[in-house]
Amino acid sequence: MAIEDPSIIMVILVLLSIFFTLIYFTTRVHCTCEICHAYITSSWSIQFDNLCDWYTHLLKNSPTKTIHIHVLHNTITSNHQSVEYMLKTQFENYPKGKPFSAILGDFLGNGIFNVDGDSWRFQRKMACLELGKMSMRSHALEVVKHEIDRRLIPLVSSFSQKQNGVLDLQDVFRRFSFDVICKFSFGYDPNCLDKSLPVSELAMSFDLASKLSAQRAMTPSPLVWKIKRILNIGSEKRLKESIKMVNTFAQEVIRQRNKLGSCSTHEDLLSRFMASTKDPNYLRDIVISFLLAGRDTVASALTGLFWLLAQHPVVITAIRAEALMGPPNGKLHELHYLQAVVYEGMRLFPPIQFNSKFCQKDDTFPDGTFIKKGTRVTYHPYAMGRMETIWGPDCLSFKPERWLKDGVFYQETPFKYPVFQAGHRMCLGKEMALVEIKSVVLSLLQRFDIELVVPILTPRFSPGLTANFTGGLPVRVSERRDRRDKT
Repeated sequence: MAIEDPSIIMVILVLLSIFFTLIYFTTRVHCTCEICHAYITSSWSIQFDNLCDWYTHLLKNSPTKTIHIHVLHNTITSNHQSVEYMLKTQFENYPKGKPFSAILGDFLGNGIFNVDGDSWRFQRKMACLELGKMSMRSHALEVVKHEIDRRLIPLVSSFSQKQNGVLDLQDVFRRFSFDVICKFSFGYDPNCLDKSLPVSELAMSFDLASKLSAQRAMTPSPLVWKIKRILNIGSEKRLKESIKMVNTFAQEVIRQRNKLGSCSTHEDLLSRFMASTKDPNYLRDIVISFLLAGRDTVASALTGLFWLLAQHPVVITAIRAEALMGPPNGKLHELHYLQAVVYEGMRLFPPIQFNSKFCQKDDTFPDGTFIKKGTRVTYHPYAMGRMETIWGPDCLSFKPERWLKDGVFYQETPFKYPVFQAGHRMCLGKEMALVEIKSVVLSLLQRFDIELVVPILTPRFSPGLTANFTGGLPVRVSERRDRRDKT
């Protein structure tokens, strides 16, 4: 039951603030080092626009490329040898861990991104089996192509015809990827990319649940959000309400799939999973997990890439030139320069900026860093993409050519480029996501010229499980002159 009386809430909040202050100073590590002081006081924000940029600065200046935030019990690394050690060599010693699962448990439940052990292995095996089928890949391509041809292109074209029409590309990409993942995974069409740009309460609730779940990790102690959850106040009350909306959607999707009966003839991913289990809680967690994986990451990757492309017209020209030659047999993976562009975009703007594990027993990284049992250990793809030790002195430059050898795409080891994770938890939807991203890039650049409304020197990121530009990505679009001349 929620507490509604404002005076009671105020008294509770005052008491809680005193209580949490005592908890903080009695349970947290007392540290007066420069890094911890900057974190506690947020003085880092004087020099850096984003926390991830401050972490990158610290990691660059660390001899081992590993740092400690003592007050958070968090060890952060951009050392690719340590990343390989954590994700592959000593995989069993660095699970997601109960603290992480607790933070995201209300939202993600026991879905594949929030569990370890047998539950994770079972879900991964099932997902790998289904996503590897040619029929599923063909279905995904059909969904992506339909969404681009029937909705994305007409929507962008309508804005190109408006004088001074401004379009938020980040919002468009989130709508596009939400439609695609819902149609592919559940056989449900939310129609978010309609020209009227309808407001989706489901998408808004999903965004809020993601944001508030991520903010739990920023509190000085897990007791803060746990007690707020018990009292059903503040951010925890809003989180509960948003998750309720998401759950209602998941239950309805499952109910509709159940009505269809036999799963053997249905192409959507959920129907395939339902052939192995009818557990509503398990299926609910599957729905939420695939929404998170297929919607937010793709939209984030596209947003960062188009911000870069808008500032590098030479790259756009090269993409168009390669496309004119045509992908052999219509295969996108044969467009090597386009593949390099996409990888380079995510090197600088990975959809998931950092990923954390928890150390099960005392250990030592290859760089010599001692890791105490119970420590949160984080590898940082955003910072890794900006390390001279990995990418050279031009690491801050958007340079697709770094991925090409004699014109052929060359893929770096995933432990230097853990954008799709690496080792045993490598992303199963990697190839599907790449096809979706490349299809959107090619379709939009072949038809439109895109320019930023206001040049942004450094994007600011909003809190959340994935990287999102604060304020979106407002652009102006116009149909390419040569296409207009042909019509």
